[in-house]
Amino acid sequence: MTTELTVLTLAALLQVLQFGAYSFTANQQVSRRTALGPRDEPVTLTGKAGRFKRAMENHFEGLILFTVACLVVTLGAQSTTTTQTCAWIYLAARIAYVPAYALGLSPWRSVIWFIGLLATTSMLIAALI
Repeated sequence: MTTELTVLTLAALLQVLQFGAYSFTANQQVSRRTALGPRDEPVTLTGKAGRFKRAMENHFEGLILFTVACLVVTLGAQSTTTTQTCAWIYLAARIAYVPAYALGLSPWRSVIWFIGLLATTSMLIAALI
């Protein structure tokens, strides 16, 4: 398995951890009935629960593009030290993004997000060169 696919797997596991953090904090704000119910009516979460939810949703969006980058690099046999480093930078940025978002660290949250996007974009460009 390429380094990029290994990092992609770790990023997916990070997504599972984010879901756990979101679920734990959300369940502290809603009743058991709401948590176990069909969720026909949307529930507005506040504070850390809302931030964990938004951070998780943001990672879903970033993970799509990162997955494309990893597949392009791997299937195109374009894995290099550069693409491997970019993959690790993406993962480090995503790990740092969770507490930055949960704690409301502005503008650092946006800076960290941009670093992850830049790393992913660099992987795609490196695969084309």
